[in-house]
Amino acid sequence: MNELISLLKDGKSRTIEMIAMELNMPVENVKRDIEFLERFGQIKRVEFSNPGEQHSCEGCSGCGSGKKTCDGCMPKDGFQNMGVMWEL
Repeated sequence: MNELISLLKDGKSRTIEMIAMELNMPVENVKRDIEFLERFGQIKRVEFSNPGEQHSCEGCSGCGSGKKTCDGCMPKDGFQNMGVMWEL
């Protein structure tokens, strides 16, 4: 599990399958470890809003509150085809 945490520290986006390959672990083991770390508050999944949900960042209940990122804070073309990201 320490290897997983070290890997997640670099802040790169990866799919579960990519993590499994990098750690030379079965996908099921990676999922189990991630669920464990999330459940005990060691990591938190970063979620992004769907492109097209239009609203202003001013007064946004998302960005600063740990909820989904609003469109105003998204890159121009969004986060298409990205893997999942976790924060430590």
